Amino acid sequence: MKRASTVLFTALAPVSWGSTYAVTTEFLPADRPLFTGLMRALPAGVALLALTRVLPRGAWWWKAATLGALNIGAFFPLLFLSAYRLPGGMAAVVGSVGPLFVAGLAALLLGERPTLRTLLTGIAAAFGVSLVVLQAASALDLVGVLAALASAASMATGTVLTKRWGRPEGVGPLALTGWQLTAGGLLIAPVAFLVEGAPPALDGRNIAGYVYLAVANTAVAYWLWFRGIGRLTATQVTFLGPLSPLTAAVIGWAALGQALTPVQLVGMAIAFGATLAGQARPRASAAAPDVLRIAPVERGVQRIRS
Repeated sequence: MKRASTVLFTALAPVSWGSTYAVTTEFLPADRPLFTGLMRALPAGVALLALTRVLPRGAWWWKAATLGALNIGAFFPLLFLSAYRLPGGMAAVVGSVGPLFVAGLAALLLGERPTLRTLLTGIAAAFGVSLVVLQAASALDLVGVLAALASAASMATGTVLTKRWGRPEGVGPLALTGWQLTAGGLLIAPVAFLVEGAPPALDGRNIAGYVYLAVANTAVAYWLWFRGIGRLTATQVTFLGPLSPLTAAVIGWAALGQALTPVQLVGMAIAFGATLAGQARPRASAAAPDVLRIAPVERGVQRIRS
């Protein structure tokens, strides 16, 4: 039951991220992916730092900066760039290869050897997502496709390194989330002002969209995500990712009047089935809760918590 509740709480993160597409198109200024990434990350990070009042120490300064760059600083701008440039949810299709990226990186860095079931499940998840969100009339945009691939690779690398490094003693996932959001936001800020110029004028609708993204979609969602990484395997966590485009499709149907075709419903069933299959316990002991919590490399010790 404890493991099931961990999976359910972690799943709330990609479910929340599924609303990003609708909020971006309906509430936010057009063509400002860097500013949007900045407004999503930095206010949430500073708020969590003020709440936890815990700062990194020693090697965790560069580790937090690295994780912040991968999970936030690079991921957010690339994600919004792909969302702005790719029509019909194609960004979600390209990004759905994330579980395959994680499976490969987890084999190299965590010793989580991918099984044939894992690879087939990852392919099935990407196929199911493509049936849900890919439109026949969608035009390929090379920059958008590359941005989506790069965002998936960045998040996959950040997920695996978050699992590998664990957390310092006495530091909870809320503080770790604040470190990464702040570091990522600070990395985005100068690039956003150099590339996009001064912030745009914001109306009440824009402000409401940014507040939602910063609080529910980022601070809370990433806390749940990093909490889940500490208790599940990296592969199990990343297989929750397809819930994001599935949620986006449901929101489009329920709130934006977008119809769901029989093909899309089949795709949703396939992707959801792949998500469930991705939660199956690996045969190795790495499946245990709070598994593979690796202490800092300089200690040279691997700590296993059951």
